Amino acid sequence: MERQASEEAVSIGQRITEAISIRTVFTIRLFGNEIPISDTVIGSWVAMAIIVAAAIAVTRRLRDVPRRPQAIAEAFVEFADSFACGVMGPAGKAYAPFLGTLAAYLAVANLLPMLTPIGGFGFEPPFEIKPIMRDINITAGLSASVIAVVLGSSIAKRGVLGWAASLLKPVAFMLPFNILEYAIRPVSLALRLFGNILGAFIIMRLIEALVPIGAPPIAGLYFDLFDGVMQTVVFVYLSTIFIGEAIHMEEAHE
Repeated sequence: MERQASEEAVSIGQRITEAISIRTVFTIRLFGNEIPISDTVIGSWVAMAIIVAAAIAVTRRLRDVPRRPQAIAEAFVEFADSFACGVMGPAGKAYAPFLGTLAAYLAVANLLPMLTPIGGFGFEPPFEIKPIMRDINITAGLSASVIAVVLGSSIAKRGVLGWAASLLKPVAFMLPFNILEYAIRPVSLALRLFGNILGAFIIMRLIEALVPIGAPPIAGLYFDLFDGVMQTVVFVYLSTIFIGEAIHMEEAHE
């Protein structure tokens, strides 16, 4: 019994390790260098293609009296504007397109695994879409884009010298801590998104291995739908807070 249990544990561990691994699908040769293209990169391209195709389809024939797709798109744009302005004030309207695009990408990317056919009863799904955000490189890239907007916004508002002077506030000895903050924030954003999505994916794999019938579809509704939407909200909200703090830094120190 102990040996069988040990073998089952090893088998489950191997299945989880294989599931969370990042697989290289093909390689691009460029200037003598090989660039590996992983399944997460392809998934990211698919998510972006869906967003671009949806945007083109909705905006091809705009009407004064919008139909449902156009009405939904306008409602999303208005919500992004109101959300950004609600957190950052009137200056937030300029950042609504970035935050809206970030939210759309994360939502589509996190919900893509729901398109995987459900297996069971001896049926193996013909394909599987794994969570894109289980790749730390993807979440790090998103976090880097956010911190680039934070840094660029601060410099654009007060200039290079003004931004450098802001690092000395509220007191001069805070300089190393203020500089370190530009590294800590993107790292925390990347690790939070990566850890939550990867953790949910591992739990789903455990459920599929231990309770293969009945439980996976129900658990998938939570981990793929609710958790995916929740992580999108958290990432975008924190990004909005960071940008808002950057453009209102002077007021915060007064």
